Amino acid sequence: MKLAVLKETNDHETRVSVTPDIVKSLIDAGFECQVEKDAGVNSYFEDKDYSNAGATIVDGAAALYAEADVVVKINAPDPEQVRSMKPGSVLMSFMFAATNPELVEACAAAKVSAFSMDAIPRISKAQSMDALSSQSNLGGYKSVILAANALGKVFPLLMTAAGTLKPSRIVIMGAGVAGLQAIATAKRLGAIVEVSDIRPEVKEQIESLGGKFIEVDSAEAVQTEGGYVKEVSAEYLQKQKEVVAKHVANADIVITTALIPGRKAPMLITEEMVKSMRFGSVILDMAVSSGGNCELSEEHKTVVKHGVTIIGESNLPALLPLNASELYAKNISTFLKHLADKDGFKWEMDEEITKGSLITHNGEKIHPTVLPKEEEATSNSSIIE
Repeated sequence: MKLAVLKETNDHETRVSVTPDIVKSLIDAGFECQVEKDAGVNSYFEDKDYSNAGATIVDGAAALYAEADVVVKINAPDPEQVRSMKPGSVLMSFMFAATNPELVEACAAAKVSAFSMDAIPRISKAQSMDALSSQSNLGGYKSVILAANALGKVFPLLMTAAGTLKPSRIVIMGAGVAGLQAIATAKRLGAIVEVSDIRPEVKEQIESLGGKFIEVDSAEAVQTEGGYVKEVSAEYLQKQKEVVAKHVANADIVITTALIPGRKAPMLITEEMVKSMRFGSVILDMAVSSGGNCELSEEHKTVVKHGVTIIGESNLPALLPLNASELYAKNISTFLKHLADKDGFKWEMDEEITKGSLITHNGEKIHPTVLPKEEEATSNSSIIE
C-alpha cells in the first residue's frame, strides 16, 4: 500500500506525523512511503533523512492525496482535500469528529474510510496507540516550563546567605495524563503542588507524585465510569468551586487541564477568582482551544489581566516538535500495523479498537458520535485530559 505523509499546514503546528525511523520500519513491513517535501523540517527532520530511510520525496500535496492508499496526518485535512482522495482510501489523523461535521460528511461522500486518532479506546492493549495520551504527557511538561518562565520567582525553597526564598505554590486543576505530568515536573523543580480533581480515585496517584489532593468535604459520592465523571450534583460542584477558590487565591501558578469530549471546556477560573490572585501570579489554560477553563484566557495569546499573566497556548506539544513527532509517529505506526499489513486493511469491524476509532466507511458514517443522538446528555460531567 502507498502511504502518504503530508506536511502540516495548520497555524502554530510544527509536528510531523511520521519520522524517518518510523518510515524505515514501515518500509521494512512492506509499505511504500511517500513524504511531502519539507514535511518534517519544523520537527528537525530533513528531506534527506526520509530519503535515506527509503521514502520518496514528493513536491506538493495534490498528487499525494490523489494517489495514496493511506494518508497519515496529525491534524485532519480540510474537506476539499478529502474530496480529492480516491474512493476506498484511508485517512488517519486527529479528527474530533463530533465537532467536525463538515469533515465527516466529506469523508463519507468521498468514500474515504477515516480513523480518528482521538477516538482510539483507552484500553490496555491500545496504550501504545494512544496519541491523546502521548501528546498530553508532553503538554503537561511544557505547561510547567512556560508558567515557570512567566513567573518572577523561583520554584524551590532556597536558603542563601542573603536570606531564605520561599517555594512557589502551584495549583493544578485536573489529574489526567497532562495534569499528572505537570505535577511531576513541578515537584522536580521544587514547588509546593496542590491538585484539584472531581474524581476521588485519583488521590492516590496525586500523592504518589508528591502533590496534595484538594479534598471536598461532602458525603455525596461522585459517580465515575471508565475514567469519566458520570454524574455529580450542582451542590457538589458549587462546594468544590468554593474550596478551590481559596487555593487559587494563594497560588503563584494555576494550570488548568479540564476537557469535555465534543463540548466546550468547563469554566473553572472566573474573573473574580483571577482578581483574588496575587499581583504577578500566572495562569496557564491548557483547554483554551476548546473554549478555555479560565474566563479571561485568549487563544494563542499571553495576556495580563488584573495583574495576572494568563497564557493561552493552544498547542503545547507543538512547542516540543521533535519529541512530539517521535511519539505520535510511534502511535500511528503501531495503530496502522494493528489494522493492516502490506496487502491491505483487515476490516475487523467488531474488533474493539477498529470499532472505537473508525468514523466513516464505505460512504457511510458509522461511529456513534457522528450518528443522530437519541438523547442529549445533560449531566454536569467532565474528563480531565
